[in-house]
Amino acid sequence: MVGKLEFVHLRKVWNHEAYDFTNWLYENLDVLGEHLGFVLNPVETEKSVGPFSVDILAEDANGKPVIIENQLEKTDHDHLGKLLTYLANLEAKIAIWISTNPRPEHVVSINFLNENIPQDTKFYLVKVQAFQIGNSDPAPLFTIEAGPSEEMSAGGRIKKEIAAREQKRYDFFEQLLNRCNQETRLFSNISPQGYQYWLSAGAGFSGMQWQLVIPKRSARVELFLCGDAETNTKRFDYLFSHKDDIEEEFGDTLDWSFKEERKQQYIRKEIKIGGLQDEDRWVEIQDAMIDTLTIMEKSLSPYLKNYHKA
Repeated sequence: MVGKLEFVHLRKVWNHEAYDFTNWLYENLDVLGEHLGFVLNPVETEKSVGPFSVDILAEDANGKPVIIENQLEKTDHDHLGKLLTYLANLEAKIAIWISTNPRPEHVVSINFLNENIPQDTKFYLVKVQAFQIGNSDPAPLFTIEAGPSEEMSAGGRIKKEIAAREQKRYDFFEQLLNRCNQETRLFSNISPQGYQYWLSAGAGFSGMQWQLVIPKRSARVELFLCGDAETNTKRFDYLFSHKDDIEEEFGDTLDWSFKEERKQQYIRKEIKIGGLQDEDRWVEIQDAMIDTLTIMEKSLSPYLKNYHKA
């Protein structure tokens, strides 16, 4: 028997925007993050910005601020102004505006911002709805109405390709993924990009990622602990307690990068062959990154599994 998908009015699910919907979203940011395609970690609700307050302040996987404004109604100019105010004052690089009814004019406005702002700053306008089947609990559906794209992030000047200054990174990652996917499936669902110097993929557990990093003069592979600070510390301490066995399996030393004052922690291996600027050595660098990734995953995976079984 096949059930019928029925629309549920958001006010029947969350009666009050601030007390109900914002608090639910804060506790379930992973649901929104899955639709947007990146990690969202909660920081606080109603973060003060002078006499105003942003609905949700979050962080991305690299600890950078993300602001989220909610409306269980049509978008309006007031919230667009708030979005820009909070972005500037909190020095955020990602702004997310959620509404039950995004107006076409505001979709155009968000697209305009993405076309004309610096490429490391991104705006999203997201429509939220709720549905249920029969007597099931209602479930939210997030739909991106406006957001950044490769064409827009090029500043509106290039519509068919990534901006020239990012093309080299895109080419490197495209080649790296083509080679990497022949050896391991860890990055098989990841697409190349050129707007940042790393690629991230899930490590099998929430709050953990594998990263392939290619600055100008070096390269590295790292296990990135990007959950909450307490969980990151516990995971790091457990893995570090098995440091000798892990490094024996790996066949070399690793960089155990822990800083008390930092929320995120890393376990890294630097590859000292060269970096992005050494185009004549790309194949050699890529092979070394792939070998390092597969051996690190093999060395760390048993301990990660044992930790999460405990």
